[in-house]
Amino acid sequence: MTLLALAVTGRGVVDPTSPAVFADDEAFLRGRAAFETLRVYGGRPFKLEPHLERLASSAGRIDLPLPDLDVLRTLAGDALAASGASDAVLRLYWTPGREGHGEPLGLALVATIPASHEEVRARGMRLVALPLGVPIELRRNAPWVLGGVKSTSYAVNMAADAEAKRRGADDAVFLAEDDILLEGPVTNVWWRRGETLYTPSLEVGILAGVTRATVMELSGTEGFAVEEGVYRLPELAGADEAFTSSSVRELMPVVALDGVPVGNGQPGSAAQRLQQALRRVAAA
Repeated sequence: MTLLALAVTGRGVVDPTSPAVFADDEAFLRGRAAFETLRVYGGRPFKLEPHLERLASSAGRIDLPLPDLDVLRTLAGDALAASGASDAVLRLYWTPGREGHGEPLGLALVATIPASHEEVRARGMRLVALPLGVPIELRRNAPWVLGGVKSTSYAVNMAADAEAKRRGADDAVFLAEDDILLEGPVTNVWWRRGETLYTPSLEVGILAGVTRATVMELSGTEGFAVEEGVYRLPELAGADEAFTSSSVRELMPVVALDGVPVGNGQPGSAAQRLQQALRRVAAA
C-alpha cells in the first residue's frame, strides 16, 4: 500500500512523508495502541461507525484513554479529502501518546488498495493451520490474552503471515488447543456445507469482524443459513468450500488447506455471491 494522506490530532492534515509520532510514544515503545482498518468505496468509509465503536472497545481493553470519536471522524474526513482518493484503505489509530506525558494521539491514514487482492481472489487463497497452543478457556476468559482486541501488538500476526508464505501458502488460520479453529492473522474464517455457512463463535476469543457481521446480514438474502460454534480443523478441511472475510480484502475464497484442496480446489459459489452482495451494499 502507498500512503496518500495523513491527519493527526492537534495538527490536522500533515505531510505524509514527515514524522508524525514521537519515538517515545507507547504505540512504538510497547505496541500499546488500538487501530482499525476499513475500505473506502466511492469516497465513503464503509461501516465507519462499527469500526469506531470497536476502536473504543479495544482502547478500553488495553487501558487507553477512551478516544474522542468525533475527533477521529473529523480526522478521517480530512485525510480522505486530502488524499483525493475514491477507493482506498483508511486506517485509524489511537495511542496513549508519549511515555509519561499522558496526552493521547489519534491518526488517520489513507492508502492505496493492494493491487494483488483481485489476483488472489480470482485464483483462491491457500491456507496453512498454525497452532497457538492456547487453551480455549484462556482465550475466552483471560483478560491479559486480549482475545478479540485489535491492537498494534501485531508481531505474532506478521510472523504467522511470514510462516504461511515460507510454506508456499497465502495466509494462515490459528488453532487453539485440540485443533479448535480461531481466525486468521487479519481475517475471520468461514466454510460451507450444503446451504449452511459455518464460522467460529466470538466466544472462542476471536475478533468481532465488521465484515464478518456484514456477511451474516447478507447470508439470508443469498439463501444461506449461518451457524456459529466451536469447531475443529477437520470441519474446515472437509468443507464444500471455504473463504475468509476482512474489511480490506473483503471475501477471499480458500482453495487449499495445508496443501490439500478444499472442496473441488476452486473458488466457491458462496464466496463469489457474497462478495458481489458486499460490493452492492458498499456502493449503495
